[in-house]
Amino acid sequence: MEDLKSIKEKEYINAQRTALVVIDLQMGIANKERPASPFTYDQVIKNASSLVKTFTEKGAFVVLVKVSSLDGKDMLKPNTDVVIKTNLSSLPKGFDSFVPELSNVKNAHHIIKRQWGAFYGTDLDLQLRRRGIDTIVLCGVSTNIGVDTTAREAFQHGYNQIFSTDAMTASTKEEHDFECKYIFPRIGKLRTTQEIVSLIR
Repeated sequence: MEDLKSIKEKEYINAQRTALVVIDLQMGIANKERPASPFTYDQVIKNASSLVKTFTEKGAFVVLVKVSSLDGKDMLKPNTDVVIKTNLSSLPKGFDSFVPELSNVKNAHHIIKRQWGAFYGTDLDLQLRRRGIDTIVLCGVSTNIGVDTTAREAFQHGYNQIFSTDAMTASTKEEHDFECKYIFPRIGKLRTTQEIVSLIR
C-alpha cells in the first residue's frame, strides 16, 4: 500500500475540472473581534488569497461564498440548547462584504447563502456541473461549521474534495483539529495551501 508521500508526488490538480470554493471570508465574520484558532484570520485570508490568485491565473473557477440576510426572516431559527445572540436582521452595514483582499476578484462567482452550507438553496451545484467540474478545493471559516457543512453536502453530491487546512480556521483549535483528523480524511484529501498551489495544472 502506497504511503501518503508517494500519493502526493504522483497527483496533480486539473484546473479545468476543479473549483476553488471560499467560505465566509467576509467583514462580519473574519475579523479580530471573533476568536480564531489554530490560524488567525489574517493567516487564513493570506493563504486563501494565494489560492485565489493561483486559480485565477490558471483559468480555474473561483467561488466566493458569504452568508447574508434580506430581513432576518430568511434565516434558520431552530430551537437549540445554545442560544445564538446574533440577530442577522440588525447586523451593521458591511457585515456581508467580502474582506478587502477578496473584494475585486476577476470573474469570481458569488454565492449568498442563508445557512451554514453553500449548496442548499443556491446555484452552486448547477454552476459546477455546467462547467464539468468534479473537484472542489475548500477553504474559509469556520472549519467545523461553514466549511464542514459545505463539505458534507459536496460529498453527498459526489464531488471530489481537497481541503486547504491552513486556509481555514475555527473558534478553537480543538474544533479545527477534530474535523481535520476525523471528518475530512473520510470525504476528501487534506493539503496545505503551498501543496495545492504546486499541484494545480
